[in-house]
Amino acid sequence: MNSSEERNLTSAHYWLAVKAIPRLASHKKIALVEKYGLTALFSSTTELTQSGLTSPQRLAISSPDWEFFSQIISDSHLCQSQILPFDDPAYPQLLKEIYDPPIVLFVRGNIDLLSLPKMAIVGSRNATVSGREIAHKLAGQLTEKFVVTSGMALGIDAQAHLGALHKQGYTIAVVATGLDLTYPARHKELQKNIIANNGLIISEFAPGVAPKQGHFPKRNRLISGLSLGVVVVEASLKSGSLISARCALEQGREVFAVPSSIYNAQAKGCHWLIKQGAKLVEDTADIVEEFEDIVKDSLNLNRNKEKDNSTEKSNKQDLCNDPMLASVGYEITPVDLVVSRSKLPIDVVLTRLTVLELRGLVSAVPGGYLKLNRG
Repeated sequence: MNSSEERNLTSAHYWLAVKAIPRLASHKKIALVEKYGLTALFSSTTELTQSGLTSPQRLAISSPDWEFFSQIISDSHLCQSQILPFDDPAYPQLLKEIYDPPIVLFVRGNIDLLSLPKMAIVGSRNATVSGREIAHKLAGQLTEKFVVTSGMALGIDAQAHLGALHKQGYTIAVVATGLDLTYPARHKELQKNIIANNGLIISEFAPGVAPKQGHFPKRNRLISGLSLGVVVVEASLKSGSLISARCALEQGREVFAVPSSIYNAQAKGCHWLIKQGAKLVEDTADIVEEFEDIVKDSLNLNRNKEKDNSTEKSNKQDLCNDPMLASVGYEITPVDLVVSRSKLPIDVVLTRLTVLELRGLVSAVPGGYLKLNRG
């Protein structure tokens, strides 16, 4: 590395180089930084020969690919995200306490949310209509005290984010791809709304990294690691949400589970968690009471209190009187039937149905849309 390259290196370059050390656990990487110092580590090759590191690990330290790391930083800027290294003051303290914290976080949106108390809501991708309704309602209520955290997956995760947005609360989506991608692709609108409403998208994967099966358990540990607790709304016995619950237990977080019918296969994971000692949740008071010392004073996270009540009431009435909403029934209503009833072009119908879903007034279900009864 020549002197001009050295002058252009930032803290992000060095932390990306630490992240790139192969087959070495995060806590061991952090220990190396603490022992040698962040920049000095990459000029300590003589001492490192006695450190017990493998040849590939020593090579990664002695010859970092600075050009590659510069490209990651450039790509992050292009997708309007920033890199949050482990030593950044904004890096969440709770995440530092887990066994394998990410060396860097890629973040897009309101990083101030990282310093506020968070509660995770997770559950099945194949959620029932009832499960979606519960997740939506719980998330909206929890925004009074917490930032709602989830994984932007289909089903319960999406409803957790939507429920927080519906009540003008804050939400964080932890994703398993680079921040220049959206997975699943159908959640592009949801992702835009999270950012537009002062929310935050987080990943430990660099831009350009596509979703892989092994990424999702890693994402799940961040969802729980960021949060004070994890609420499981619906989960089968083989659900990835149980991985989140297990991560939460290993990280010393509280685990909550919402019960359902004994005939609901999507609830068997929740019932198993309750048998193992997870707290049964019937309403948000069951969650909040576990954190009275932390949230004894309202955090005023619910931003709709800042709005003029008469304006909000008028907007709500306008939405509820929307003729499009009148075209959707409390039973599953196919899109073509909505088009027929509303007498509007299908592109207009789909756009307005998306708006109604974001407002929590309808839900997309297999076969069409369903009107929801929001309190």
